[in-house]
Amino acid sequence: MEQHILHALAAIVAPMPVLSAPEEMLVYECDGHTLDKAQPSAVVFVTTTEQVVAVVQLANHYSIPFVARGAGTGLSGGALALDGGIIIEMCHMNKILALDYVNQRAVVQPGLVNLHLSLATAEAGYYYAPDPSSQGSCTIGGNVAENSGGPHTLKYGVTTNHVLGLEVVLPDATVVHLGGATLDTPGYDLTGLFVGSEGTFGIVTQVTVRLLRKPEAWKTVLAFFASVEDASNAVSGIIGAGIIPGALEMMDNLAIQAVEAAIQAGLPLDAGALLLIELDGIADGMEADAARIADICQQHGCQGVRIAQDEAERALLWKGRKEAFGAVGSLSPNYYTHDGVIPRTRLPEALQRLQQISQTYNLRIANVFHAGDGNLHPLVLYDERDADQVHRVHQAGEAILRMCVELGGVLSGEHGIGLEKKNCMPWLFSDDDLALMQRLRHVFNPRQLCNPGKVLPLGGRCRCGAVTADAGVTPAVHDAVAAALEGAHAHA
Repeated sequence: MEQHILHALAAIVAPMPVLSAPEEMLVYECDGHTLDKAQPSAVVFVTTTEQVVAVVQLANHYSIPFVARGAGTGLSGGALALDGGIIIEMCHMNKILALDYVNQRAVVQPGLVNLHLSLATAEAGYYYAPDPSSQGSCTIGGNVAENSGGPHTLKYGVTTNHVLGLEVVLPDATVVHLGGATLDTPGYDLTGLFVGSEGTFGIVTQVTVRLLRKPEAWKTVLAFFASVEDASNAVSGIIGAGIIPGALEMMDNLAIQAVEAAIQAGLPLDAGALLLIELDGIADGMEADAARIADICQQHGCQGVRIAQDEAERALLWKGRKEAFGAVGSLSPNYYTHDGVIPRTRLPEALQRLQQISQTYNLRIANVFHAGDGNLHPLVLYDERDADQVHRVHQAGEAILRMCVELGGVLSGEHGIGLEKKNCMPWLFSDDDLALMQRLRHVFNPRQLCNPGKVLPLGGRCRCGAVTADAGVTPAVHDAVAAALEGAHAHA
């Protein structure tokens, strides 16, 4: 990047730094999705909405792409700066601007770490419900971009269900306010449209969110099974009985082994799978519901049930779940986290297919996921120093996504499409669907400078090219394209 542009950026954000040295850019060449990398030309650290506006104006003047980034915990390549763009780093816009307990809302900056909001409101008896597994590091602005979920999505919904209003810097540097401080506002739901747009419609600089009162009581149940099939059937049994837990999570044996080695929570290493089930709400009737859950698990081959006896034990069990991804890192130099969704009733079949994919590509796959709403998170273990393993990881990843679509699911539950899955979008959407999405993005982002190259395949339907940057077409993509073409001809 030319020095006069760097000097102009430095003048805007002073005294915060502007990074541009090649060695400094290494930190920002990828997010949590490490299979795709792109070095930015510069990284600027902003602290105010006015600074964001000025940086976006400068980028527009010189036709430089730009992308907002928070903690970099995203898992779909959504925060990569393509084509040598500018990363607008939001981590210093991390304040809680207002707390209104009477109306149960808060106003925060986008760089605020998710967990910090719940910690700040805990003493008053409130919390922020969306709780991604990375909530100790991910930021609320990133959660808005990806419409993040978490273990308690089953009962409380994802980020969009808890965002009331947004302040946004549009790609042309205009500042707009969407939504408001109430649960519903007249007119089009532009707030809902913006949440989950993955930073392609603009940059969030302020978020108004709902706060919830902390539940009166919790009951955390751990159930162990001989197989993932038995555990999956128990999930359907619990929901079918009309019980909606606050959370309903599953781990397979490989994940159990990693978690137990990391935190020593007393998990049985010979269990094929476990369910972590949490009831929350009014204390009356909770014991009865816990007993019903235990009975349903027994009906589906449960080997044992453990109920947390106090808050310390509950916290330990949840520590195992929240830190499972990190614990799996001890099993392999690298792992690739996927994020597909299937109908909950197809869980047994999906997990069987995952075992087949593991065998086909000779890669171990650990499973830690939100079983209650069918949001799978297969962790494909590999060593990035082995080019053949990396190639097989790409192929296994495509096979996993294709399986989700074939079972009636979708490509993402909370990690977003980003750069990672954009060429899979034609598996779900027609040419007309994709064209409409492009037109919508053009309304907000006509010059395509704001986070370009994400979410949608360029030119609409992608009939060739893989999810990866490989020149060849992998079998999974070839089969998907052939099926799409066949379907198009059948309906012509």
